[in-house]
Amino acid sequence: MTFLVVRPASGSNAALPKLDLMKDAREVSTAPLVAVGLVGGYLTARETGIRPLGGVVLAAAGAYAARTWFTKQGWPIGTALTLGYLGGFGASHPLAKKIGAWPAVLSVAAVTATAAYVAVDSAEAA
Repeated sequence: MTFLVVRPASGSNAALPKLDLMKDAREVSTAPLVAVGLVGGYLTARETGIRPLGGVVLAAAGAYAARTWFTKQGWPIGTALTLGYLGGFGASHPLAKKIGAWPAVLSVAAVTATAAYVAVDSAEAA
């Protein structure tokens, strides 16, 4: 069994806790995380029949990705990508009525993941 351990960080921010089980925000690739959040949230809601559970998956992946966006690129890009992630989730619903649920979710996930890759992930690789 794994436990989340919170310890004071060493150095100048000794009063702020450090989460030991989370990867450093600068090391996270967010494009796959965004795709997993959107597709996984939909799949979880669909297969369990519990829509709020799908929302938990969507929110957890989004929050983890946003942490990296804000750390790597700051507030303007982080805010734009967060709004894009949420907007993609919202847009998938009316889009699903036009093209079907799976095509809508996969399209939105692809566009959102591409935006995250271009704005954040590829900037570090360059």
